[in-house]
Amino acid sequence: MRTPPAQEPRTPLPPALAEPTRNVRALWVAGISLANLGMWMAFFGPLQVLLPEQVGRVAPADKETVLAWVTGIGAAMAMIATPLAGALSDRTTGRLGRRRPWVLAGAALGGAGLVLLGTQESVPGILVGWSFVQTALSCLNATLLAAVPDHVPRSQRGAVSGWIGIPQSAGVVAAVVLVTVVVTEISPGYTLIGVLTLVCALPFALLSPDPPLPRESRPPWRDFGRSLWVSPRRHPDFAWAFLTRFLIGTGNAMFVLYLLYFLRDEVGYEDLFPGSSATDGLLTLILVYTAAVVATTVVAGVVSDRIGKRRGMVAFAGVVMGLPAFAVALTPTWTAVVVCAVVLGVGFGVFLSVDNALVTEVLPTAEGRAKDLGIVNIASSGPQVIAPALAGPIVVHLGGYPVLYTVCGLVSLLGAAAVWKIRGVR
Repeated sequence: MRTPPAQEPRTPLPPALAEPTRNVRALWVAGISLANLGMWMAFFGPLQVLLPEQVGRVAPADKETVLAWVTGIGAAMAMIATPLAGALSDRTTGRLGRRRPWVLAGAALGGAGLVLLGTQESVPGILVGWSFVQTALSCLNATLLAAVPDHVPRSQRGAVSGWIGIPQSAGVVAAVVLVTVVVTEISPGYTLIGVLTLVCALPFALLSPDPPLPRESRPPWRDFGRSLWVSPRRHPDFAWAFLTRFLIGTGNAMFVLYLLYFLRDEVGYEDLFPGSSATDGLLTLILVYTAAVVATTVVAGVVSDRIGKRRGMVAFAGVVMGLPAFAVALTPTWTAVVVCAVVLGVGFGVFLSVDNALVTEVLPTAEGRAKDLGIVNIASSGPQVIAPALAGPIVVHLGGYPVLYTVCGLVSLLGAAAVWKIRGVR
């Protein structure tokens, strides 16, 4: 009898590419949460308050259209830059590791861009400034996203995604408070947010372990362009996860884009509460919404880890997020909007942690984690492009806010249905 040939032992993956098996500690979670807080303040401070106010001063007659162009083009820049930055960080082989240099560069350039954006007094200046900020923050976002599959085992990703998700909502509150209460002028508001972006990122960038990637394990540069395409036929679960996030994200982005104008022009907040501004109402809604997100996101992540099921919880979140849109379309009153903020926060809290965990389980390769998550992030930033293109004409020409919020609800329900097409995750 012939002796079968001995199989060659597999070469172990370097630590930078190996699937993590040890739970991360609370200090690591705190560091990445703080970095995310700074990043989300940099995104949402301008989006919620500073950009609408800045655009309103520069182009008061066409504020809706101009704001749609500024936010849409900025989001398009982020959509392009995030996978590119991710692919570059996947190939970074210096002693500082793959992610750390990009965290530092993204935070520093994003903070500086915000300071300069605050000095702009023309529509082109605002457009270019916000596009630069979005591009720089994409470097930070791509590498923070990749840190989860780099370091967190699958059995802990729901809980960690929940803790990381809290700053996404808390960042809205913190940013709005900072630029409406602490600093009330546009330029100082941008400067304060810019400085905090860098300060919040430094502890994680300097103290978090980041194993360097050996040069021999680096993905080949000749495949750089081709790697930016992930075939839906070869990786259908990845494609369906992308579509789920894109649809639910589009519904949510359309819901919040004109919220400040909706409170002022449709709800009549300033007439209901003389002496108050629509910005005060927006802050109230953000606080209510954030409380609901914080109350649900970590719990939902822990539950999904323990039961090992993600799809049903993501579908539930999509349905819950669609209901407030229909309610606001039918009853545009202040009371209805407050109740809807609670429901929307519950749905988004569940979606935030569970969908993030689900996505990390359908990534095609370990070598391209940041790039693949950057591609998935197109499903988060893409809605910022699509939402203005859809919402602007609806509000101005196709029926106004009732039609807008009805469309928001329908799109969210489509996203809830799409998640059931994923087969490799329970």
